[in-house]
Amino acid sequence: MNQKEIAELRRRFRPDKSAVSRIYGCYVNGSSKEIVSDLDEPLSLMPEEEAEKYLSLLKKALSGTLGRNLLDIVFSTQQVADSDEHRLLTALRSSALKDAGARAAFYQKVIQALDMGEGNYLILLAHDAYDVPHRGGDGALQADVSDEVFQYILCCVCPVKSCKMELGYFPGENEFHSCAAGQVVSPPELGFLFPAFDDRAANIYNALFYSRSADQLHQEFIDAVFHTEPPMSAAEQREAFESALSDALEDECLMDVVQSVHEQLREKIEQHRESRDPEPLAVTAQEVGGILQRCGVAQQRLDAFQVRYDEYFGENAALNPSNLIDSKRFEVKAAEITITIPPECSYLVETCVIDGRKYLLIPAGDGVEINGLSVGLRDETEKSPEPEHTP
Repeated sequence: MNQKEIAELRRRFRPDKSAVSRIYGCYVNGSSKEIVSDLDEPLSLMPEEEAEKYLSLLKKALSGTLGRNLLDIVFSTQQVADSDEHRLLTALRSSALKDAGARAAFYQKVIQALDMGEGNYLILLAHDAYDVPHRGGDGALQADVSDEVFQYILCCVCPVKSCKMELGYFPGENEFHSCAAGQVVSPPELGFLFPAFDDRAANIYNALFYSRSADQLHQEFIDAVFHTEPPMSAAEQREAFESALSDALEDECLMDVVQSVHEQLREKIEQHRESRDPEPLAVTAQEVGGILQRCGVAQQRLDAFQVRYDEYFGENAALNPSNLIDSKRFEVKAAEITITIPPECSYLVETCVIDGRKYLLIPAGDGVEINGLSVGLRDETEKSPEPEHTP
């Protein structure tokens, strides 16, 4: 799926656009792994504000960045042909979630596997039938011409947190009193769409998985519901990428080389953002190798990097560069100091050797401050005043 296809589905989750007729789910006690209550409510009979809140929670399971918060789950051909996990998802979809037995089986599969700590949580499920409008040659949607009906289910898991006692105003008494604590549903921690909406049509070989935190994918949920190899989290990808660089380059893993890799990947991220290209951004080992080659890295080191990259990510893997670097921060650590500068200014940090000792150099320029206090810098040509001696 690309960003346009996700945005097209996200626009569905408004009371005036959605074909969601009912909201299903269950409230779970996280510590005992027991269902506290079931949810099976027609959306049309809810107060408008309440319906909007349910749809808003579900919509958040289609938010975030492709390759970071939104990840492709790929089923094997064997799974699609004959597997319990795909059969259950298909039963939920084909029955429009009306199959109570399938819902109960799904709830139990999630509850027994999911680790949400001791906190309670809410599992929400919705089914939508989207009459997909035809997209003309100019890219405009033609609402009166439909290509197909895309039927899908959307699931999200939301933590439920207890509110503290607060002071509240009671107009009738014209006084403030303590308000009773309650249970508040938080935005979803994870969720998924099945099947995927690829090329604006159903792809039963894929699902789209959502994780609020790109570094915590709840792999136990992925294994239980999809029974597929969990994708690497953003943190795991960055750690593996850094290991591939350091292991392969060895003594050629120099500061200026890493600066170049960081800067050129950051530029790709910025250019992709400005272009508004709906397709997810990705880089390959060959592209990173090109950056290293331009930095003068020896060919044997480039070959070693390719081998390490393939070992960590798989042959010909294309990765989101946002997972490989922190495009919003450039941090340099030495023995006793840490320097953090805007990424676009990373080129200002240089290295040199003075009297056999290694230094990091940063041009000071004007406007130097110490804890907010403006200070000047002594000119090297100026002589320090001689200390006065008291006779």
